[in-house]
Amino acid sequence: MEIFIACLRAFLVGGAFCVVAQILIDKTNLTPARILVIYVVAGVILGAAGLYKPLIDFAGAGATTPLTGFGYLISKGVREAVDEKGLLGALTGVLTTTSGGIAAALVFGYLTCLVFKGKPKV
Repeated sequence: MEIFIACLRAFLVGGAFCVVAQILIDKTNLTPARILVIYVVAGVILGAAGLYKPLIDFAGAGATTPLTGFGYLISKGVREAVDEKGLLGALTGVLTTTSGGIAAALVFGYLTCLVFKGKPKV
């Protein structure tokens, strides 16, 4: 039952992020790219303010998987790197903490490209 509750929390929080993004797409003139940037920046701001960690503790993957989770990861990496390396950490912290996810996205994107034949948009 505990696993079911954890999955339900993740589904509801992740779904809420998706609902908000869909409302922004439908009701505003914002492009999806701008909404993605807003989500990442919101994650950075909430992470820097210490407000995103309680949401992660509550929702787990429902809060870490969306783009706001990526923003939180950026702020967390910069904070830790600045504590360890000083001002230089503000430049290197983002690369250190996000390199694994970015590398995985590149590798899986390349593998997908090998398996499926892409078609250009006309």
